[in-house]
Parts: sequence; structure tokens; C-alpha cells
Amino acid sequence: MKEADIKKLVELVARLRGPHGCPWDKEQTRETLKPMLVEEAYEVLDALDDGDPQPLKEELGDLLFQVVFHSQIAAERGEFTLADVIDRIYEKMVRRHPHVFGEAEYKTSADVLRNWEDIKAAEKGSARKASLLDGSPKFLPPLNEAYQLTAKAARVGFDWSHIEEVFDKLQEEIGEARTAIQSNDSGKIRDEIGDLLFVVVNIARFLNVDAESALRRTNQKFIRRFHYIEEKLKAQGKSINESNLAEMDALWQEAKTKV
Repeated sequence: MKEADIKKLVELVARLRGPHGCPWDKEQTRETLKPMLVEEAYEVLDALDDGDPQPLKEELGDLLFQVVFHSQIAAERGEFTLADVIDRIYEKMVRRHPHVFGEAEYKTSADVLRNWEDIKAAEKGSARKASLLDGSPKFLPPLNEAYQLTAKAARVGFDWSHIEEVFDKLQEEIGEARTAIQSNDSGKIRDEIGDLLFVVVNIARFLNVDAESALRRTNQKFIRRFHYIEEKLKAQGKSINESNLAEMDALWQEAKTKV
């Protein structure tokens, strides 16, 4: 990557925010940019799922633009610049990879992750992080948060030994959910459904599957198949409201073989 590539982007954002720049860009603040940052991150995820490198290249550019934009706001406030951001992450990655840039020897990914947590704790200091589980972003999606929390615990040995033990736990939680439903206690039902989801996330983690990505793929599959039902009914001169469950289920089974 040429140095000028990132420099011209920094200069572009500075111009957009400058005296003769764009009124909209000049009005933006850290607060107004928050939703855009989240949106751009999810658009990168969509592009990754699609598997097409061209949209991915574009979406990564949009996400990078958000990083540069936030850095420009910080520079205007006299806090830091994009160069400071790059220096900070560079130094941190070197520090957290002593087996690559130093004399440490880690043989497995598990070794790397365990020592990663130790290095992070040393960086932040014990006063700032009283627990291994401290530090998760407040706005992390719950499935992702569950994955991260249990992954951290697993790095220090707090985990099941075999996948079958997790499936046993799933059956236990299903039974507890059934009992909660019979009690008709909405609080207990909510708690047991949460426990059920938590175990499913752990099954995904045990199998090295990202729960968020897996659910997103299933959502898209459901949309495709439901659209198939709607189109088939439309071809018959019917709306979805004029159909019945048996008819829709038959089309659903047909959709499973086609989309």
C-alpha cells in the first residue's frame, strides 16, 4: 500500500469538514456517526456472506471512511490523529504477538489465546479489569456477547470437555423451558429461553461456528423460501392471506429442494 493512498483519504475528509467543505459533513458529530458506523460494519458482514470480492472491497472502504472521519473529528479537538490510531494498533499487535516478534514460543492457537488475555490484562492493569469477563462492548449483539464471554472463560479451562456434554446441557435446558411454560410464569419463561439460547451459542462455539453468521444465513434462507411460497401462490392467483397452512407447508417443502 502506498503511503499516499491513506494520506489522500485523510486530506479528503479534512476538506469535507473544512471551511469550504460540505455542510452535511461539517455538521456530523461522534453521536450522529454512531448509527452509520454500525450500519457500515453490518454491510461488510453482508458482503462477506455474499463472497463477491468487489462489494467487499467497496464496503471495507466505507467502513474505513468511518475510521478516518472519527479520527478527523478527534484531530479537530486536539485529541489524536489517524497516524496515532495506526501507531497504537501497530504497537499493540506487536506486543500481543511475542511469539512472532519476540522470543516466546506458543505451539497452538489455544496457547496464543490464553497468553493474549494475559497480555491484555497486563496492559490494562488489574485495577481497570477486575474480572476476565470485563470489557465487553455495551452494544455487542447478545449472541455475539454470549460467544465472547464463554470463549474467554474457556481459555482458562472453564468449559465442557466434549460436545456431547453440551448437547446434554441443551436437553436439560429444553426440559426446564417446558417446565417454565407449564408454570405460566413469564419471568421464568424468559429466563429459560435465554438459557436455551446461551447453550445453543456454546454448541456453535464448540464447533467453531459463528452463531451470528449462522443465524443470519438461516434468516436469509427463510426469506428466500417464504418468497418462493408467495410467488407460487401469486402464480395461482392467490395472496398469502387466501392460503392455508397445509398449502403453504407443501410449498415450503417444495422450496427446500429449490431455494
